[in-house]
Amino acid sequence: MTELSELTAVQLVDGYRKGDFSPVEATRAALERAEAIQPEVNAFTRLTAEDALGQARASAERWRRGEPAGLVDGVPVTVKDILLQRGAPTLKGSKALSEQGSWDEDAPSVARLREHNAVFLGKTTTPEFGWKGVTDSPLNGVTRNPHDPTRTAGGSSGGAAAAVALGAGPLALGTDGGGSVRIPAAFCGIFALKPTYGRVPLYPASAFGTLAHVGPMTRDAADAALLLDVIGTADSRDWSALAPAPGPFSAGLSGGVRGLRIAYSPSFGGQVAVQPAVAAAVRRGVERLAELGAYVTEADPDFTDPVDAFHALWFSGAARVTQHFGPQQRELLDPGLREICDQGARYSALDYLAAVDVRMELGRRMGSFHDSYDLLVTPTLPITAFEAGVEVPKGSGHRRWTGWTPFTYPFNLTQQPAASVPVGTDDDGLPVGLQLVAARHRDDLVLRAAHALYEAGTASSVR
Repeated sequence: MTELSELTAVQLVDGYRKGDFSPVEATRAALERAEAIQPEVNAFTRLTAEDALGQARASAERWRRGEPAGLVDGVPVTVKDILLQRGAPTLKGSKALSEQGSWDEDAPSVARLREHNAVFLGKTTTPEFGWKGVTDSPLNGVTRNPHDPTRTAGGSSGGAAAAVALGAGPLALGTDGGGSVRIPAAFCGIFALKPTYGRVPLYPASAFGTLAHVGPMTRDAADAALLLDVIGTADSRDWSALAPAPGPFSAGLSGGVRGLRIAYSPSFGGQVAVQPAVAAAVRRGVERLAELGAYVTEADPDFTDPVDAFHALWFSGAARVTQHFGPQQRELLDPGLREICDQGARYSALDYLAAVDVRMELGRRMGSFHDSYDLLVTPTLPITAFEAGVEVPKGSGHRRWTGWTPFTYPFNLTQQPAASVPVGTDDDGLPVGLQLVAARHRDDLVLRAAHALYEAGTASSVR
């Protein structure tokens, strides 16, 4: 019999409806997993077991009466400690912030989940202010990979990915400013979607501006569609939020990929060195899409690495986050974060606007690219998980995390929907992710293609 902690959100809701088990049982199973994994993996900043069980009991009573209230009534969920959650301090991995405060407001995505009566298990770990592609922080320490605790879980939503991978709740909220849901999803063997910018409202506004997205992190594409249906609705606090989607994302999952035009770019035209095991697993996923009826062509998007422009925007945002900190607070920061803040403070307004120009041109090029192709497929990352507790792999020659994430941050610049789908493992049993990218506002195509891979058995959560 499948353990309750291994079921997807869709399966849990179906089980509640049939009376096979209750939200209380599912919540207890998720909490037991969370408590069991925490000493070794360190996925959580805090667990809220008493509150979660109270929410689960209220949900169980609604289901008993046949009156569920919401799409995810009674489903356990976790929240990255970047997003506000009522009643729980949001410290963003930083010793420079204080727990003191009323903490009486939910971020839009959290508010929507509360309206749909999800069960909140706890807050998950992040690097300080979500600044890098691995998850360790001065406040919470190192978050480790569920498949090998000596390796990183990735970041910045590393705690969320590890929790989902290990059964501590099927749904997780992450944030993504340069790959931060897709990177840990690829390293931990789960699914994650960075939606089109504005599809999920964000408040307070991120200092990283329109690079920052909120996205679902789940066991499969069907759960991500369900979660997006919940959190992808308007909130007046975000002036840049999109209008509601024309219909539920869950309803369009079964469309398949037959007839879709897919461009496969294994290395961005030779610009990226990809590990052979990663390349082989991604190629198998692409071949499966072709077998399912997609028209696949090996084709590269026409751009050079926009990393300098990304750094100008990202580092400036980091400098803005810490601008009001005094000397004592700055001494508490992650040394790497302090470095990029100093660099970001040296950019001029003209430097920033030049980076915006690069971004605009990149968006134009990708818009033209998608006139010819419905989807772009790349590896999510060129490597599998490396040593925990460091920003870059030893001996890589990279200075910053962006050196080993060349497939992810370009699509934060362009605001396109992009997902990581688990498509196998390397020789050490470490997960490999395949990235699906669509034109802005075509989140439905990304979810459809990912769901097709799950339905065909090519994609699956790596346990």
